[in-house]
Amino acid sequence: MAGRGFGTWLREGVWEIPLRRYVALLLTLVVLGTLGFAVRTLAHDDRSCAAGVVRPEGSDECVGVSATDYDWGRATLRPVVRAIDRENRSLKGPYVTVALLEPFTATDADNLGDVLHELQGAYLAQYQANHRSNGTVPAIRLVLANPGATGAHWEHTVEQLAGMTGEKDRLRAVAGVGLSTADNKRAVTALTAHGIAVIGTSITADNLANGQHGKDPFPGLARVAPTNTDEARALTSFARVAADKAVLVYDQKADDRDNGDPYSLTLQRSFEKLLRGSPYAPWSFNPPDDRSLEGSTANDFEQITHLVCDTDAGTDTILFAGRHTQLRQFINALGERGCQKRRFTLLTGDEASYLTGDRDLDRDALNRNLTVRYTALAHPDAWLKSPPATGGSTAEARALQDLVREGQGDKVGPIGDVDLEDGQLIIAYDAMRLTYQGIRFAKGSKDLPTLEEVRNEWRLIKGTQQRVNGASGWICLDNHGNPYDKAVPIVELTPRGTARFVRIAWPEGKPPAKECLPPS
Repeated sequence: MAGRGFGTWLREGVWEIPLRRYVALLLTLVVLGTLGFAVRTLAHDDRSCAAGVVRPEGSDECVGVSATDYDWGRATLRPVVRAIDRENRSLKGPYVTVALLEPFTATDADNLGDVLHELQGAYLAQYQANHRSNGTVPAIRLVLANPGATGAHWEHTVEQLAGMTGEKDRLRAVAGVGLSTADNKRAVTALTAHGIAVIGTSITADNLANGQHGKDPFPGLARVAPTNTDEARALTSFARVAADKAVLVYDQKADDRDNGDPYSLTLQRSFEKLLRGSPYAPWSFNPPDDRSLEGSTANDFEQITHLVCDTDAGTDTILFAGRHTQLRQFINALGERGCQKRRFTLLTGDEASYLTGDRDLDRDALNRNLTVRYTALAHPDAWLKSPPATGGSTAEARALQDLVREGQGDKVGPIGDVDLEDGQLIIAYDAMRLTYQGIRFAKGSKDLPTLEEVRNEWRLIKGTQQRVNGASGWICLDNHGNPYDKAVPIVELTPRGTARFVRIAWPEGKPPAKECLPPS
């Protein structure tokens, strides 16, 4: 310490020099920590897509519930999504929320077209309910719920919906559902277990309906589409299928535990009942797990066409239980069959409606002694050409067509390009009308109905004053929420790729009486 005083040494040796080092070290740690946080933030993807919509871990798909103008990255949905958002933001006074559950991120063009048309129908019904029902309350807020393109993320979306039943969102029902798939069945099971009413648009599988074997596994489920069994009964009443002149082609994995298909399975079982006593055992095909894909099923169908040609000369009817991609492959194969001189009629369910826009369909096959007819969910001409006296009305069909035209303008729409031939817009419009009618009937003297009041309302939607006079026909629900003797348009696929209306058929063989009261 020579030459320096003790105070200088204490200041420089103990405080200033170490302190500077400590401060520098602290600053270095702060900088490193900040950089580390930034690196971790950048390395960890932002999983949000929009308000209420996220990408689950391990997936790049945006799922969840949207109450904004988010279009799910699908430009074709953008106009109608914006129209819905505009309508929602204009609401005043008491309202309830209804969710439309559909695969909004569908990648298959046919499925995305289905989603677009159902979304358009749901919106037009929302607009009608809010603007053309003489001020009836509550108003309807429509939100969009996406379980994923294949429905794989149903659990995430269902839990989100279950959290929206409180005072903030006032969710009272979920409509849509669309395809009769195993994941959609799980979603409906979970939603109804939460006490939420569900209204199916185009689900037709018998095992996605109440009342089968006297049981109601989905309390609060209502539907506007007939079951596959009812569609098959209506088809039989129209076509008079003879068991000794028909064969069945079906999806062999339809009852698979993990990759089954409720639609194909229940259609198969309905057709099997019609073919008791047939001289031929059914023939199966093996589709990919994702039935929207091509797979190698075309190979199966090439071989099956040889079997078709080997049948007795009196065999003229083929019943097909499968999805639309496989149906298209089978039609194309039949167009190349060896026995071109023999005429066959192929009968199937409403999945055939997808084929009107399928560019891979060999339309020339329909000029080669082959007729394809199917049970449609709805058709724009059904109530405009010689409609029956009961079971529906021309006025309701025309009212929807007028509303569709308005939807091309700025006041109601624009809602994008519209195609009524596949019936999806019509059936979704009717499903939403059923939903809103049930909510408003359940309101009673209170401003807003409870979840329980809504799901208990379906047993009373019948009779002359309380049925839904739908654009697809009357909707008179039985005590299990299924439409009684619902009109089933029989439609023929034309070589031009259009759906030609043939005739209305009925599960009971005739339309319901004007009272529309289902029997016990």
